[in-house]
Amino acid sequence: MSDPADTPRLSLVFPVFDEEENVGPLLEAALALAPRLAATFEIVVVDDGSRDRSAAIVEALCRSDPRVRLLRHPANRGYGAALRSGLRAARGELVFFSDADLQFDLAELAALLAHTGACDLVVGYRAPRRDPWRRRALAFGHRLVVRALFGLAVRDIDCAFKVFRRPVLEALPLASIGAFVNTELLLRARQAGFRIREVPVTHRPRVAGRSKGATLRVIARALVELLVLYRELRRPSTRLRRPVREPLAPGADA
Repeated sequence: MSDPADTPRLSLVFPVFDEEENVGPLLEAALALAPRLAATFEIVVVDDGSRDRSAAIVEALCRSDPRVRLLRHPANRGYGAALRSGLRAARGELVFFSDADLQFDLAELAALLAHTGACDLVVGYRAPRRDPWRRRALAFGHRLVVRALFGLAVRDIDCAFKVFRRPVLEALPLASIGAFVNTELLLRARQAGFRIREVPVTHRPRVAGRSKGATLRVIARALVELLVLYRELRRPSTRLRRPVREPLAPGADA
């Protein structure tokens, strides 16, 4: 059992797959920001079988700063699997995760942390989303399907800019190994009765590296995992509770 005195206040988790152009600037930004947000923190990077220099870049930083930790998957397992590895390894009282593609402004984590006293899970929604039209169209369709099957009415189901309190992490039995993990997290959090609040966040176009989230393999895996979770949650013992939606932050878009 870990010593409470060694428990960081904040964990920042970043799944990485072939992001050698982005991961260095990402971690520099995280190391500059985190001391302003928490007295103690850690950064957990999960390299999901990258074929480029992503892991080597992180390893070099780990040697110079013990607050950065690297977990490595020997082969690519999928976004959800990488995120789950990072969340299991995180030790913070508050746990944040985001992507490594530099499409989010990490400084906006402060706006999410401001709500963690009243809410268990604070989720960003991209306002607006700056992805190519094909990805936005797929996301729109996914949102409609999830709303129809589960009644989950959130603005941005798969936004990878979330922070939650440790009891959420310890209570949710995440199973997804693919891109469906964000949706699963929200559905299970609602099922467990955790308080959820949505906050708008800035989203930027990707300028380096290649997106991996809209391939046929990723989409097919997400559909399979969606159907598996749908069957599970339809069982009488696991029916979803009524959603708990906290009001938006002052000035947030409707």
